[in-house]
Amino acid sequence: MRAMVCRELTGIGSLRLEDAPTPVPTAGQLQLTVRACGVNFADSLITRGQYQVQPQPPFSPGFEVAGEVSALGEGVTGFAIGDRVIAITPHGGYAEQVAVNVDRCVAMPAAMPWAHGAAFPVVFGTSHIALWHRARLQPGETLVVHGASGGVGLTAVAIGKQLGATVIATASSPDKLAVAREHGADQLIDTSREDVRERIKTLTGGRGADVVYDPVGGELFTASLRSIAFEGRILVIGFAGGTVPQIPANHLLVKNVDVIGLNWPAYAELHSQVMTESFRILLQWYLAGAIRPYVSAMYRLERAADAIEQVVARKSTGKVVLTMDA
Repeated sequence: MRAMVCRELTGIGSLRLEDAPTPVPTAGQLQLTVRACGVNFADSLITRGQYQVQPQPPFSPGFEVAGEVSALGEGVTGFAIGDRVIAITPHGGYAEQVAVNVDRCVAMPAAMPWAHGAAFPVVFGTSHIALWHRARLQPGETLVVHGASGGVGLTAVAIGKQLGATVIATASSPDKLAVAREHGADQLIDTSREDVRERIKTLTGGRGADVVYDPVGGELFTASLRSIAFEGRILVIGFAGGTVPQIPANHLLVKNVDVIGLNWPAYAELHSQVMTESFRILLQWYLAGAIRPYVSAMYRLERAADAIEQVVARKSTGKVVLTMDA
């Protein structure tokens, strides 16, 4: 099989398309023929040796795939050869075949295109568990979504609306804000031209935001902390802006603020029933037409480095996907 292989932890430039051994499923695993694989910011981290669960080279990146079952490991029930599956992989998705534990797999609806399946788990799963399970977002609350045109940002906008919130989207250009508006944002803030703290205060009548979804960090986190409502919640999703914020604890006391971290992949290992219920809800919404992945770019497997670079440089809106078509 073909795979994009990382043999040294020097970044995405080390990725090479190679013939690699086909993985054989062990007990409790499925072997999948990969049709598409989602591209994530973390794919760049794992090639630099900076991911929280770091494999040693050689390995292939790739945390989410859509494909067909091609072999069953011992003891596997509930799936058959040829079934369409969405899977969350510890790594290894940048390949034509992957073996993955069955408890990391969900049945993929027949009406869902491969690209949608590969674009679905990380961004929708992250945003849904963050807003529904961690922040307990309620109908009528105000949600601020930073980086609202990116992969996770757009899903946070859509899920916020599904949960009944008023959504304020921030992004760095009018074009990106237009995408957020198309996906349901009620109010827009251009971070390149506007004072984010003051605009949030103005748009909420001085009260502040109930929940802030922050995959960016840096100055946007500081602005969020200074414009949060009493008993507001700030979700720390990531640090795409490059700067990890430091939190003055006294600021949390004044308005009883919660700062909530989210390590979404940990739910697969430590609290799988939350992830299972989340996917059940999300796929129900998908089949009802309430949510849709926004795939802004597709690359062939051999151009994986270009795909990751587009995500890292924050040039993409929505989701970037690799296709395994030769």
